[in-house]
Amino acid sequence: LAGCRLFTPGELARHRGGPGEPGLYLALLGRVYDVSSGRRHYEPGAPYSGFAGRDASRAFVTGDYSEAGLVDDVSDLSLSEMLTLQNWLSFYEKNYECVGKVIGRFYGKDGLPTSALTQVEAMITKGLEADKEQLKEKKKFPPCNTEWSSARGSRFWCSQTSGGVSRDWTGVPRKLYKPGAKEPHCVCVRTTGPPSDPAPDNPTHRDRGDLDHPNLEEYTGCPPLAITC
Repeated sequence: LAGCRLFTPGELARHRGGPGEPGLYLALLGRVYDVSSGRRHYEPGAPYSGFAGRDASRAFVTGDYSEAGLVDDVSDLSLSEMLTLQNWLSFYEKNYECVGKVIGRFYGKDGLPTSALTQVEAMITKGLEADKEQLKEKKKFPPCNTEWSSARGSRFWCSQTSGGVSRDWTGVPRKLYKPGAKEPHCVCVRTTGPPSDPAPDNPTHRDRGDLDHPNLEEYTGCPPLAITC
């Protein structure tokens, strides 16, 4: 963004795409984009006209398009909401030209990032890492297929694509208890080979895959190696 223009909020507000106005701009996390090519979305009277001429970062996530919601305060958003914001940022970077920064919450008068922006970026990084962890966990313990009928109650079963995770093993259903989660959920567990995360102090394993993982519990009345419970 070197050498790009700095806007005061007042200057940015004059870029709402109305008659005689110099352009159609919006800001996201303090970065100003020229959205003239998407005029039908943002011009006066269009569905997203509230975003024009200001930084309404918060509303991209909350969907609150009232005056009170069209603001740039994102300090209380969750990690997954921050990732939604990051997706929007990628969208604007790809589809529109960044023409400057707006002085305020995210950039100072010198055009340098403020601590508020640094905080948002740290949360986005943390969210991306949490996503990666979740994906790793899902590959290790893919969710079961489940079905419920009034006649038979619940049925859980594993296949090589259950939980949307393609793999070369099927696994058996187990209850996985996650720290902080109220209820366990059904996952498919590998039954052969070394555990996914072997104990460093115990190099020997019993070729039982992840069956001995401490957070797992068998389903009552279901044979330990049945693929359907």
